[in-house]
Amino acid sequence: MLPTDDQLGQAGSSDRVLTQLKRIRGQLDGIIAMYQTERACVDIVHQVIAARSSLGRVARDLLTSEASRCSRERKISELEAILAEVFRY
Repeated sequence: MLPTDDQLGQAGSSDRVLTQLKRIRGQLDGIIAMYQTERACVDIVHQVIAARSSLGRVARDLLTSEASRCSRERKISELEAILAEVFRY
């Protein structure tokens, strides 16, 4: 379940995340089509890398928004856990 705007702390953020996720879904559909039509392996791998990078950006955006919320609400222990997760990406 995607966070609400209040959870993200920014108006329109959930729409932005949803747009990014739909774009990634389109990338994945394209990768599947490339595989089914036996496109060159290197071309498919380039697209997989691009999709993976896009997913990483979505994850960072979500975690950054959650960290901002915790900071505003002074939930320091939650903030520390989120920051540790953010720096994994």
